[in-house]
Amino acid sequence: MAFEKTWRWFGPNDPISLREIKQAGATGIVTALHHIPVGEVWTVEEILKRKTVIESEGFTWSVVESVPVHEDIKKRKGNYKLYINNYKETIRNLGKCGIDTVCYNFMPVLDWSRTDLEAVYKDGSITTKFETKAFAAFDLFILKRNGAEKDYTDEQIKQAEIYFQSLNDKQKEKLINTILFGLPGSWEAYSLEEFQKALDEYADISDEDLRNNLIDFIKEIIPVAEESNVFMVIHPDDPPRSLLGLPRIVSSKSNIEKILNAFNSHNNGLTLCTGSLGAGFHNDVIDITRSFADRINFLHLRNVTRNSNGDFMEADHLNGDINLYEIMKILLYEQRKRIDAGRKDVRMPMRPDHGRLMIPDQNKKGIYPGYSLFGRMRALAELRGLELGIIYSEKLF
Repeated sequence: MAFEKTWRWFGPNDPISLREIKQAGATGIVTALHHIPVGEVWTVEEILKRKTVIESEGFTWSVVESVPVHEDIKKRKGNYKLYINNYKETIRNLGKCGIDTVCYNFMPVLDWSRTDLEAVYKDGSITTKFETKAFAAFDLFILKRNGAEKDYTDEQIKQAEIYFQSLNDKQKEKLINTILFGLPGSWEAYSLEEFQKALDEYADISDEDLRNNLIDFIKEIIPVAEESNVFMVIHPDDPPRSLLGLPRIVSSKSNIEKILNAFNSHNNGLTLCTGSLGAGFHNDVIDITRSFADRINFLHLRNVTRNSNGDFMEADHLNGDINLYEIMKILLYEQRKRIDAGRKDVRMPMRPDHGRLMIPDQNKKGIYPGYSLFGRMRALAELRGLELGIIYSEKLF
């Protein structure tokens, strides 16, 4: 069979058209209704409107990425009960419209975090990276978060101060804007004041508190997902560790095990993001893939180079520190098992996660970092070739 080839598309305002995506080789679209405020219900009417646009170009709406989880749900404060009920209604409506996979995350305040969205890769293309000293410089000397020094070693603080002193005002502003960048699909960002206020809301919430809030959320939504034939797949933290004193609870194998055990159902599953998990030296991504293969229902395949300081850069899909060959092999065998067992969840949609900004895209306006046309097209071609080689050599299908 092979994985369903999908592509993240940010809707009608995406500078990359569905026609271009078709020529890149994808058959499924991964998108979301970004215009609907977080916490509001996605109506059947709005879902079908987007689905019609996608299907008119010969695609299927394969995965929703994401139905954002309101911060009140994560904190279990304010109007969290209302927002959980709205989330359930959105799941029901997606099921009615025949959309069966929803990716979501439980990262507080920030989604992914980088310190440079315009890093120059060795071939001259543009990629993203995370440097601990830059992030610490923001935390310690720009944000000046109370107690921040406890999260860094003396050497890290020293390096952060040297780095901070090397920045001019324009560079400091760029660092701030990069770290406070909005969710994928949005160009909005926090102000420093808004950001500090959002952090303060989590001052009394520990990892255990946030995990309990997630488990309560899962126990509420998964029965609805089962009734609606929708697979919920949680995305790992990116990067997979605590930042700015915030709790992070989807960062390791043990974290994932607790989440999947909270409600034992194939509808309570995992988005395997090899780049997010692979950015942490503590994660053996091959072992994680093998351990949870039967609960993985969405694949984000990308690669990173990393070091022991916690720095990482997004790299060639087949030439980073993560062994995508072995990971893909494990998952193709899992797909074969599902087919033989007669399971419904055999598509295992895969998308080339992130792609470098290559020369033909560098003058195109509005491309969200990591979501270029040519960079992802190259990645998809490489991944398709790797997949086909495994299928033929292993005689899987």
